[in-house]
Amino acid sequence: MMKENTLHDIKQTVIYQAPIQKVWEAVSTSEGIASWFMPNDFQPELGYEFHLQSPFGPSPCKVMELDPPNKLTFSWDKDGWFVSFILKEVDDKTEFTLIHGGWKNPDNIIGKAGEKSSVIRDRMDHGWTSIVEKLGKVVEK
Repeated sequence: MMKENTLHDIKQTVIYQAPIQKVWEAVSTSEGIASWFMPNDFQPELGYEFHLQSPFGPSPCKVMELDPPNKLTFSWDKDGWFVSFILKEVDDKTEFTLIHGGWKNPDNIIGKAGEKSSVIRDRMDHGWTSIVEKLGKVVEK
């Protein structure tokens, strides 16, 4: 069987002028996530089910990986997406990598948005850029 033509993960890496613990707090607590991303009822517990309040309505999510203060992964919505936050200490700064994966065939229509996967991925790639910048503003205060 031929491997399905799937879209690459979105991956963005930035360095924040902030200690790793401060960045971890911002990405692994409900208030923290709300301050730069979306309102939510997140809890940092493996297997915990929560919702992100997206513009398209609440998205069901589930914590899949939790390794404080280095990694958090959760499934996002019902299309097989996952989001990972990976933190690495670099001197007194933090290297932050965001991965948004689980993209399917470029022509797959994503239910809620009613658009092709490729269109949504492109839009979200740009969206993540500004979201990651916003996180920087929060942690570098």
